Amino acid sequence: RQRPGVQSIMHTHPPYISALSMLGVPLKVSHMDTSMFYEDCAHLPTWPGPPIGDEEGEIISAALGNKRSILLAHHGQLCACKTVEEAAVLSLHIERAARLQLLAMSAGTIQDIDPEHARAAHDYRLKPQPLGATFHYYARQVLRIDPDCLK
Repeated sequence: RQRPGVQSIMHTHPPYISALSMLGVPLKVSHMDTSMFYEDCAHLPTWPGPPIGDEEGEIISAALGNKRSILLAHHGQLCACKTVEEAAVLSLHIERAARLQLLAMSAGTIQDIDPEHARAAHDYRLKPQPLGATFHYYARQVLRIDPDCLK
């Protein structure tokens, strides 16, 4: 209701995003491959407890604001997008972004990315053609592994 353009929401608890969520730090975008989250990933810094009723949804919706994704403290991630394809690609890539961040944090201080380049890469990565190509790449991999998965 808060975001009429959102037609697909994906919420997961993958290992790297879950580990990052335990540290209480937001996602730090500092790599070209994670630029789709630049200025487009919210952070809910406190866990509101077990999801009972509509309260958690209201808290997450407020924290998400107008962004496409959110890192949920002590919980996981959520992507709220226009299409299933966009939500799926962001949900896959936020896990990769968390993994890269944890690896970088273990080696030293993460350097900031140039904002102008990050915004340009963000906008490019979220255009329908590159987004569709990424989604179809993963879809082909799944179909190759399990050709009957859609039956």
